[in-house]
Amino acid sequence: MAATRKKAAPADEQGVQGFELQAFAVQLRRLTGEINRFAHEFAAHQGLHATDVQALGAIMDAPSPLTPGRLGEHLGLTSGAVTACLDRLERAGHIRRVRESPDRRVVHLHYLPEARTTARAHFLPLAQATARAQEGFTPDELLSTLRLLRAVSDELESLNKRH
Repeated sequence: MAATRKKAAPADEQGVQGFELQAFAVQLRRLTGEINRFAHEFAAHQGLHATDVQALGAIMDAPSPLTPGRLGEHLGLTSGAVTACLDRLERAGHIRRVRESPDRRVVHLHYLPEARTTARAHFLPLAQATARAQEGFTPDELLSTLRLLRAVSDELESLNKRH
């Protein structure tokens, strides 16, 4: 039996629901801020821009190799900005552009293994902190939290696509 998603009361209602929504928003901003600190520090150490780190994350997380066009759509960048970003990432040794399709016009982006190792080393404290934070939760609580984070991400992605 599939789990059903319980609908929350509208956010504009008075009382507990509004308080919970506000508290949740505050914690999301705190979390985003702390993760961004790690990302900005990594960018500075690598001679990259913050957008370059976002691009690396998108390339790494994609289920199949991204094209520059799909990366630009994901990040909301123009083709010229994507080209500049990819040039920086390639010069810094983080990615490789490969024409591996029968259509030689198609370029795929690959995160280089050595660069991935460098990124993992930098972000290891973040992973360790996350593991420590998870210790206080049951597997069911963690699954519920993961479902919530996915749902919020999906909603935000949908919202951003409309703008």
